[in-house]
Amino acid sequence: MAKVELRNAIKRFGEIEVIHGIDLELEHGEFVVFVGPSGCGKSTLLRMIAGLEDLTEGEVHIDNNDVTHSEAVDRGIAMVFQSYALYPHMTVAENMGFGLKMNGVPKADVKAKVDKAANTLQLQELLDRKPKNLSGGQRQRVAIGRAIVRDPKVFLFDEPLSNLDAELRVEMRLQIARLHKQLDATMIYVTHDQVEAMTMADKIVVLRDGLVEQVGSPLDLYQNPANLFVAGFIGSPRMNFIEATLNSSDGNSSIITLSNNQNILLPFDTTRASAGAKVTFGVRPEDLVNEQGDFELPMGVEVAERLGGTTYLYGSCSGVPNFVVQRHGTDSTTTGQQINIAVDANKTYLFDANGVTF
Repeated sequence: MAKVELRNAIKRFGEIEVIHGIDLELEHGEFVVFVGPSGCGKSTLLRMIAGLEDLTEGEVHIDNNDVTHSEAVDRGIAMVFQSYALYPHMTVAENMGFGLKMNGVPKADVKAKVDKAANTLQLQELLDRKPKNLSGGQRQRVAIGRAIVRDPKVFLFDEPLSNLDAELRVEMRLQIARLHKQLDATMIYVTHDQVEAMTMADKIVVLRDGLVEQVGSPLDLYQNPANLFVAGFIGSPRMNFIEATLNSSDGNSSIITLSNNQNILLPFDTTRASAGAKVTFGVRPEDLVNEQGDFELPMGVEVAERLGGTTYLYGSCSGVPNFVVQRHGTDSTTTGQQINIAVDANKTYLFDANGVTF
């Protein structure tokens, strides 16, 4: 296990700055996920920790050692990429042990480490096969095994499940989560899939445009998003948003006017904003399942998506298209129906003109 720290980490390509002075502290044994949209800098940040990208400014510390100018091989890390990068002419065992062999590790020790990793990853019966005879999930497990045999201080995963189908992704998420518990290792995982982040992480780092938007546990980010971006990114389906205007606030509650001129009372202190200020009202689809609430929103249902245990209703609400309501699978609402959605005010969110949560 090892602690990982980034201190004012900056990365520029020429005159273009893509990572803007990030400070992060990742504790021993944590499973940390970097998540964000494409181009937000998450893979670049991971490569800076790995030593595959030089920092323009700032420092990287691993296990309390400054490794900013150390080569990747000397940082005590192992990286698993989106591409399996297996040697096609080698067996599973040879692929897993190749790095150790090249570093002069005795043959008996290589075999012992490979056997141990194979047992952990349930690859014992595949050790004599070559990559062409493996499924995508099996190849990914071999790539992970190749990292395990090195006994690294930190595991780095760069979107390792992107090439797998949906069912295999779920299976491999469970495999990697179990592996983290078994190895008690520090792991940093990059993904654009917030479902992967929510289901696997001890700590999530949400990135946008080379900046950290929020750091916290999955439930903390889900329940207490710092801003509009995090609120919309964490959660599936995403949070519904309606543009509104602030009417008044007494310090404990506020009245806002939605885009359809409906006034609603919310339990937020909005005294930092003035009456007439633009605000954004938010509510999650899964919080709209109750029959009773503090107020109702009118909605015209355009699509009813029935998934068995859950039904999603899509339509226009308060002038907002693609509004989503989650209901139980037995819900009988039909396409074209006009409904009133009951809303619990305590399960709503409100954001100021800059997107910051009230």
